[in-house]
Amino acid sequence: MSSLLLRPRQQPVLLVLITLITLALFAFPLLSFAANRLVSGQPLTFWQVTNSALLLIPLLWLWQSLWWPPRRIHAITVLLAAELLLALLIWLAGQQATELANSGSPLARTAFGSGLWCAAALALLLAAEAIRQITRSTPWRIVLNLQIWLLPLALLLSGHLDRLSLMKEYANRTAVFDAAFTQHLWLLGGTLLPTVIIGLPLGLAIARRPRWQNAAFSVLNLIQTVPSVALFGLLIAPLAGLVAHFPVLARWGISGIGIAPALIALVLYALLPLVRSVVAGLQQVPQEVRETARGMGMSAWQQFWHAELPLALPVWLSGLRVVVVQTVGLAVVAALIGAGGFGAIVFQGLLSSALDLVLLGVIPVVALAVIFDALLRLLSALLERRHD
Repeated sequence: MSSLLLRPRQQPVLLVLITLITLALFAFPLLSFAANRLVSGQPLTFWQVTNSALLLIPLLWLWQSLWWPPRRIHAITVLLAAELLLALLIWLAGQQATELANSGSPLARTAFGSGLWCAAALALLLAAEAIRQITRSTPWRIVLNLQIWLLPLALLLSGHLDRLSLMKEYANRTAVFDAAFTQHLWLLGGTLLPTVIIGLPLGLAIARRPRWQNAAFSVLNLIQTVPSVALFGLLIAPLAGLVAHFPVLARWGISGIGIAPALIALVLYALLPLVRSVVAGLQQVPQEVRETARGMGMSAWQQFWHAELPLALPVWLSGLRVVVVQTVGLAVVAALIGAGGFGAIVFQGLLSSALDLVLLGVIPVVALAVIFDALLRLLSALLERRHD
């Protein structure tokens, strides 16, 4: 009996997460209902949401798992329970929104409440902890984390969530959303290309000449200390002056505001993580590998291509991953100088105090960052496994 009482202490992370999920479900509202977009919503607690008792199935399952020994099969059941809890939360939100819309005004708005947001976030953390216990393989961890979203994505594509206020905002601004998505990808691509063109040769040069590293990294670090909004603003006057003296630049789409200063600032911010990863990747190549390559009669270019590059590439991809995730986030701020993207939707929502509109811009940014991060991590892990 005493061993059973002590077993939950063997899994303190699970105990804390499951306790917080329970508090989120019962202490905070799961949903918020408003008669229209202009009025504040009324909270709907666990007991007021139709079919909310279904959440007790995965919840009790999770509590029961605390008394199981920490084995892989038990971690798999915890992962399945966390996935089921997340899917049920989203399904219940869509179901309740449909019922409220059918019984009331078509203008009625049903939104996620604080309890649902917290419970969903904690369920994802719980799933991530279970995945960590299931496997040590980075590729498999990434795949398992991505498959968590299959059921929520199926609910989204099926139209089950169309009556939620967030989806109503999307339906009202589909063209704006699509344009913002395209522009955000253009900002990302327009940043990555010059960053790689500049950062890769720069990193290679200072890796070969260590005496240059202090000066180069001092300048790049100084750029990073400048706040993004300030850097965007600092570029407006110089670019406006250049356009005034060289009108041909205006015909090329360059001006004091818009995409030109946004891309310049984003590239400047992206250089440090990429250059640092290039230098670190080359520095971690064992000296024995270089000596072996020279002993085989390889030229400097052949040594780089056949010996150094394969070993340094995973580190370079890690730096590129940081650049991509950083750029996806910073591109939101670039909307302040007219660069567009999802930042335009976010700031429009902030100015109009429309939370759903803010979320319509924030959620795709988070999704893009997570997807690109997972893909680059997967590629890096596969390359490392190939050279092991």
